[in-house]
Amino acid sequence: MSLPTRRPGSTVRVRVREVDGATVRGRADVVATEEPLEIRVGWPGAAPRSLVVTMRTPGADFELAAGFLRSEGLLTDPDDVVRLAYCTDPTLRSEQRYNVVTADLARPLPDAPTARYGAATSACGVCGKESLDELELRGCSSVAPGPELDSALLCALPDRLREAQNVFSRTGGLHAAGLFTADGTLVRAREDIGRHNAVDKVVGWAFLERRLPLAGHILVTSGRAGYEICQKALAAGIPFVAAVGAPSSLAVDLAERFGMTLVGFLRGERYVAYTHPERLAELR
Repeated sequence: MSLPTRRPGSTVRVRVREVDGATVRGRADVVATEEPLEIRVGWPGAAPRSLVVTMRTPGADFELAAGFLRSEGLLTDPDDVVRLAYCTDPTLRSEQRYNVVTADLARPLPDAPTARYGAATSACGVCGKESLDELELRGCSSVAPGPELDSALLCALPDRLREAQNVFSRTGGLHAAGLFTADGTLVRAREDIGRHNAVDKVVGWAFLERRLPLAGHILVTSGRAGYEICQKALAAGIPFVAAVGAPSSLAVDLAERFGMTLVGFLRGERYVAYTHPERLAELR
């Protein structure tokens, strides 16, 4: 049975009733698409099995799957990925098939705590967080020293990321993650209804392109910086994370422990440096 001819898009058109004071009008609107993505994994001698389901905005689904597997420490070498493909399981209804990605791997996955996997939401990522000690046991180490930049360059990055948010411009309903070089060049930007999904898409792109670790780069996120965001940045070797919103306490603890610079409330000419400010010229 063949795949449907049209994949779900990143936006959906809806009819709305808009009230402005005493004026009421009907009009068309555009909202961000939110649909489940099931990630399945298989390897020689093992049939594909479901690993996780996350709510996401369709687009860059293969990068999202690869980024999730890399960020969770389940894959370390892109050569372990034989193929990423939408599912062709004949038991699935045709409209579901672009919501299932199967990763065919060259080797079995390491044993993973099953409590971490199952359902994930677009808001909070996968539940059952690993402790910081377990991150070290998983092989995560402190990030590289660079990059260093000044405040003027750092403060310009959110606007540069915003310019790349095409779907947000149409809907106002998506988060974004942007990967920048030390001179402020945007390398890759991805949007998603979930902050952690947007980061996974960026990390997955870099993983599949064999660019990890991202030692000379800055990750900028459009929302708050929770543990999940910083853990994914750590897995990719990103030493500098900057968020438009606030960090969480566990994100601060992780960044401090693993040598990452963590900046929050990056808006206009203002920001707050929470950990390792030595990468900022004005704070050295």
